[in-house]
Amino acid sequence: MAAHSRSAGLRAPGPRQILTLKIVLFAVSLLPFLWNLRALLQDALGANPIEAITHASGDWTLRFLLITLAITPLRKLTGWHWLVRLRRMLGLFAFFYVSLHFITYLWLDQFFDWNGIAHDIVKRPFITAGFAAFVLMIPLAATSFNAAIRALGGRRWQALHRSIYAIGILGVIHYWWLVKRDITEPLIYAAILALLLGLRMWWREQERRRQLQRVAVAN
Repeated sequence: MAAHSRSAGLRAPGPRQILTLKIVLFAVSLLPFLWNLRALLQDALGANPIEAITHASGDWTLRFLLITLAITPLRKLTGWHWLVRLRRMLGLFAFFYVSLHFITYLWLDQFFDWNGIAHDIVKRPFITAGFAAFVLMIPLAATSFNAAIRALGGRRWQALHRSIYAIGILGVIHYWWLVKRDITEPLIYAAILALLLGLRMWWREQERRRQLQRVAVAN
């Protein structure tokens, strides 16, 4: 009986449970930033703290992107439709960490040398890919609120937010081209992304076939 109650709670948590989950998720999502800030203030980031901050913020950007992309497959596989209510926060944390990543590059790495930054974007492919991903994320963050959904309309909003797939691909490419030699970590990210996108493609194909079957039966 208790197990059934827990299962029902997971399938349909109440408003208070959702609020609690959001508070916990917010706190957990902020931990990497707080840990790195503490390490920076204590001079515990090693010989090259700027590189450590840059890599950490980039890693957490990719992780939050993949977690955000995992929401739909998890919802479909578990029936926990309430997971969608956490997706916005996860996506915004991905933008938070990519903003830290970009600001660290602009400020601590390049010291706002705009000519040098422009040269990097044009001449260094991994920075080109990363910059493109960052630019694509800006409208997603700017339209992640209910007012934007109403203003754009559901279909246009969904079409815009499908660019997260391209952002994920560009993010993995950015990391892959950055490391050059030991590609173990970017390969793991690439495999997870391929699985998440592959599941979407498979489900869409199944839906397309079902629609064709319904049309055939109707005729």
